[in-house]
Amino acid sequence: MRIWSRFLRPERAKADLDAEIESHLALAAAAKQDCGTPADEARRAAEREFGNQALVKDVVRRMWGWVWLESLQRDVVYALRQLRRSRGFSITVIATLAFGISAATGMFTVVDHVLLRPLPFPHPERLVIIREASLHGPRDITGHGAIYLDLQAWRERNSTFEQIAYYSENGPGGGRFNFLEGKGGSVSVRLAAVSPNFFSTLSVLPGLGHGFEPNPDPQSDGKNTNTLVLSDSAWRQIYGNDPEILGKKVLLNGKSYAVVGVMPRGFTFGDRSDRPEVWTALQLDDADKIRNGPAREYEVVGRLKPGVKAATAEADLKTLQTQLAKEYTDPDTRERNATVTLRKYLDWITNADLKNALLALLAAAGVLWLIACVNVTNLFLVRAAGRQREIAVRGALGASRARIIQQLIAEALVLSSASSLLGTLLAFAAIKLFEKQIPAHLPIYISGSTNGTILLFLVALTLLSTMFSSVWPSLLAVHRPIEPALRQGSQQSGRSRSQHRIGSSLIVAEIAMSLTLLAACGLLLRTIYALRHVPLGFRTDHIVVANLTIPTFRFANRNLTSELYLPLLERVQHLPGVQAATLMTEVPLGQTFNMRLTLQGKNFGGNRRQDGLISSNFRAVGPEAQRVFGLNMLAGRYFNEQDTAGSQPVAVVNRAFARLYAPDPQNLRSVLDMHLLNMRGNQPTIVVGVLDDARQSSITQSEPETEVSIPQVTPDTTSYLAIEGSAMDLAVRTDRPAATLTPEIRSLLRQASPELANAVFTTMDQIVAESYGSQTLAAHLLEFFGGTALLLCVSGLYSLLAYVVTQRTREIALRVAVGAQRGQVLWLILRQAGVLVVAGVLIGTIVAAASGRLVQGFLYGVADRDFLTLVIVALLLLVSGALASYLPARRAANVNPVDALRAE
Repeated sequence: MRIWSRFLRPERAKADLDAEIESHLALAAAAKQDCGTPADEARRAAEREFGNQALVKDVVRRMWGWVWLESLQRDVVYALRQLRRSRGFSITVIATLAFGISAATGMFTVVDHVLLRPLPFPHPERLVIIREASLHGPRDITGHGAIYLDLQAWRERNSTFEQIAYYSENGPGGGRFNFLEGKGGSVSVRLAAVSPNFFSTLSVLPGLGHGFEPNPDPQSDGKNTNTLVLSDSAWRQIYGNDPEILGKKVLLNGKSYAVVGVMPRGFTFGDRSDRPEVWTALQLDDADKIRNGPAREYEVVGRLKPGVKAATAEADLKTLQTQLAKEYTDPDTRERNATVTLRKYLDWITNADLKNALLALLAAAGVLWLIACVNVTNLFLVRAAGRQREIAVRGALGASRARIIQQLIAEALVLSSASSLLGTLLAFAAIKLFEKQIPAHLPIYISGSTNGTILLFLVALTLLSTMFSSVWPSLLAVHRPIEPALRQGSQQSGRSRSQHRIGSSLIVAEIAMSLTLLAACGLLLRTIYALRHVPLGFRTDHIVVANLTIPTFRFANRNLTSELYLPLLERVQHLPGVQAATLMTEVPLGQTFNMRLTLQGKNFGGNRRQDGLISSNFRAVGPEAQRVFGLNMLAGRYFNEQDTAGSQPVAVVNRAFARLYAPDPQNLRSVLDMHLLNMRGNQPTIVVGVLDDARQSSITQSEPETEVSIPQVTPDTTSYLAIEGSAMDLAVRTDRPAATLTPEIRSLLRQASPELANAVFTTMDQIVAESYGSQTLAAHLLEFFGGTALLLCVSGLYSLLAYVVTQRTREIALRVAVGAQRGQVLWLILRQAGVLVVAGVLIGTIVAAASGRLVQGFLYGVADRDFLTLVIVALLLLVSGALASYLPARRAANVNPVDALRAE
């Protein structure tokens, strides 16, 4: 307790020490008085015997162990006084570092949220996703789900997994959008139907209640029927943390379910979206008992046994799947399910391109922080040179070099702490501003919340900023000789040759790093320019798009086409100002739904790929799509009113499809009459038209495309629910402003079904702008990084030259006095600046050319070592350097020699 008392009450501890010393002296003096010594002489004798009181106090306080805190406190107080007197310097340093720290903190927050934040499972490295695949499938297809009989065999006969679970993300009803009834009405939720051992496989149990009960025979046991588990976010957002939620009946897609559990806070599975999650128990049916037929496919997740590697488990399942594939009677299905692929769960949910993009942007933010630190280091060098007399006086009075360095570092720590606070506020303000916009460009969801990792990063960044910017100036300052700085009439401030070389080297480094950032920014700006000039193949003007949240449960066992889509479309087409309207599963370049058609090519003949598969994007569209988007036909016809539910199923493909799969790739018409999938029984779908290539899925390339007509998609067609009940966009061409038309369309949607009123409205121009995606976001970030770096670079060069001119005023005055022309003086300063700028530009060009591959994933239509971009950026820096150098050079040329020499 006495130790803590000394630490928390240092003044009281000092008073106690003074009292103890005084008591000792009084006792010693009294003992001498008892021997006959006079009182005054006894006191003096006691003090002589005791020795130096101040030294004793210092020794005792040092033994207490917290003297360094007193010293640090004094240094901080002194630093605050010094910085208050130099407000311009303090504000400049804080602002400069704040920009660098805010950029680094903001990007690190995003990286932490996406890549570093721990997954909500114990030992997530042992979780893998298992999928069936073809031995000869395309490389861009990473497998598909597994049927129940196959995955059940894996569970029973494997030797490398602790548990294997399965799930279906469609859930009951099969729709993409699912609605949970709460206190405030229907709320869209993410729904998955899972096996009873799903949560135990993830090693996470509900925080409230329990999960689904294990079923020895899941095909007949109904213990888990009509039960569900809520995520913590669903429990809080929809039911207001109701403590009595367990056992209550709730409506999911219009059907009653009993809540049996609530998962812990932070638990999620799959993509990290911001929608609440709900899980139901997966119910198997007769289709799951067969291997050869229309069996359902499930996603499979497994937990490896401790010490088992993913490659070992994959080899184990491949051997097993080879035996299972022999039980398929259909050769196409046997080939499709011939093997398995395993991916670690973390790799599965984190896109490799996204990971590389975020790390590249984090590196760019780190470069900006480094530039800020370099700039501040130069400022500290100048400040240390101006305080040589003060530092020399402190050294002459006995201060050690370590003590002086501690004082200078304390000042830097105060500034860095203030910069970190301001930078953090700026970073989180920017995240709050853009947290709703970032998912439109990148498939990630972030929030402005902080955690221990981010706080630790901030502390480390503050300390690194302090050490980087203050150590060199401090070491150089304390190693300067004391005597010249104290000599009467000597220069009061000035930098040594080594300080000047370090300052110049730092400026060169700033220029080089700034050029690197600006070059990356230039490449992305050229990419955006190239993307904006890509022929889209469709019109975007005056088109309003509504992304419909389809309430599939309201139309169960009914025909969505005839009862919802076609009547709705007819009412929209009769609105004033509507020129044409169509429904389609996804508008061009939309990001709401993606469906692929994969078929065995052997039945179609012609120029097939070597893997024997036909693979293309797949959409269902209305006949009016050609009028709405202005699509161009190259051969055959588009859909028309004669393509009805009772007529021959037809399809339209694009040029990219014909080039790959037509019998004669040189003759587009040869693809006409090709038979594709069987939509109704054995009735094939016939290709009747070829569209010109349009940027349907990606603005950077045209992919094979297959379209079918919505009126022909009926409940008796293949994949009806996957097409009709999963996604639908309403596209309307109008001559009215979108703001006036949207309320009328929303009213019609509400009349058709209350859930449709939640449709998200946008325009095709906005969709195209968002399709630039990560390039746009990265370009904006690098514009900020590069612009800030250029500003810091120019200000650093200006500060250095202004200081040089101040230090060389006497020399310049003498040159002018003996006949030097002003132009010669101007050239003297500009030449010195030119050497720094040219050196920085040369080094930066080399670094930029070497680091261009870091942004290669963002580029389109431009090389990562684009010569034109490097030349433009180099010229920009040369011009900026010349402008930053001209003002100090002109001031030097205008020096009045008489006034300057008189001052000396």
